[in-house]
Amino acid sequence: MVMKETKEFDIVVVGAGPAGLTSALYTGRSGRSCIVLERLTVGGQVTLTDLIENYPGFSKISGEELAQRLIDQVKLYSVPIEVKEVTRLINKGERKLVVTDETDYIAKAVIIATGTKPKMLIVPGEKEFYGKGVSYCALCDGNFFKEKVVAVVGGGDSGVKEAIYLSRIARKVYLIHRRDRLKAEKALQLKAFQINNIEILWSTVISSINGLDKVDSLTLKNLKTNESYKLPVEGVFIYVGLAPNTSVFDVAKDKYDFIRVNDKMMTSIPGVFAAGDCVVQNSAGPWGQISTAVGDGAKAAICADEYISKVLNE
Repeated sequence: MVMKETKEFDIVVVGAGPAGLTSALYTGRSGRSCIVLERLTVGGQVTLTDLIENYPGFSKISGEELAQRLIDQVKLYSVPIEVKEVTRLINKGERKLVVTDETDYIAKAVIIATGTKPKMLIVPGEKEFYGKGVSYCALCDGNFFKEKVVAVVGGGDSGVKEAIYLSRIARKVYLIHRRDRLKAEKALQLKAFQINNIEILWSTVISSINGLDKVDSLTLKNLKTNESYKLPVEGVFIYVGLAPNTSVFDVAKDKYDFIRVNDKMMTSIPGVFAAGDCVVQNSAGPWGQISTAVGDGAKAAICADEYISKVLNE
């Protein structure tokens, strides 16, 4: 039997999105040893955002560029970033064991910054046509729909932002929203209202996604009239909320599985902190903003450093 390698760090950060990278930056600057573990894309979901216009200091910047700037800044402090999936976090009192398939990491403190993943609609055809017209990422898949008719589901910032992005690629974009007003910030709403090839279908939900080998239509229902009808489309992009990536962490959570933290970003386990979109931030759920995620990340790193100094006397 091959023994797994074990490595020791002061702080292990799980997740390499804006919150995790900010935690790593502050930890590196503090002189603590640190490693960042990321199971998918270094940079996080921000890399899938076409254009960011509300991050302080940048009037306009792509998500990919902002993520790369964060990565480069972390590397200035020689903090390693490894693509490995954390499968378990074990509390061993003053030390924590972070488990991956290849390596175990012993840490004095852990910062969970695993973010969120898109929620599904849970309607017939959604799973069957995933990758065949159903997508959760306009930046990833938008170019497959040049001059085609597509739909975007959702009325929050993400849905409206991606409808605007797709309007530059697709011939027609239907924005489907279950309410009679959008939830997105006003600047995004005004921009969407001014684009000729975006049509908003108010008070409408999807009953099913239809097709043979790929999407060719949606069955829609108007919630005010109860009328059902088919809408011909070749693609549907779904933005109906986010679910936290927290299933492997045995800490206190709310009913939606967002992690509960105190005013020092500490979870129910002393020495384990959490930051960013995976954290309960108010009664409505997470804010979902890059600026709040990096703020959480900075605070979590500062508090983790204080915990090691004051509680562990190290």
